[in-house]
Amino acid sequence: MKWLLILWAAPVTLLTGWYSLSYYDMSFGIFMLTRQAHDLVFNIYGNVLGIPPETIPPLVARAIAFDSLIVFAIIGWRKRREIRAWYQRRYGVAQSPAVSEEAALPSVASLSSAP
Repeated sequence: MKWLLILWAAPVTLLTGWYSLSYYDMSFGIFMLTRQAHDLVFNIYGNVLGIPPETIPPLVARAIAFDSLIVFAIIGWRKRREIRAWYQRRYGVAQSPAVSEEAALPSVASLSSAP
């Protein structure tokens, strides 16, 4: 599980860091972090894919969000017993909605016996 998170988080962090630094042209003297390199990379990808370069960043952001959802769903599935135990410790034993509604409603016998 640790390696799954590492192999997911490392590329996402590197890509996000590169995109943020190169978008705002914070190069620190490194060509790959300049806005010129940023535009060049997206122009090349746009030409290879046959789409306008400005449509690539939203597509990548959606792909990262979808992949993140899948990774966290896998983690949640594998740790479902621990999550359920934590939830029951935190909020008490879960009751079904029908049982809690019956307990909250007054009985018919108490309503019919008027003084």
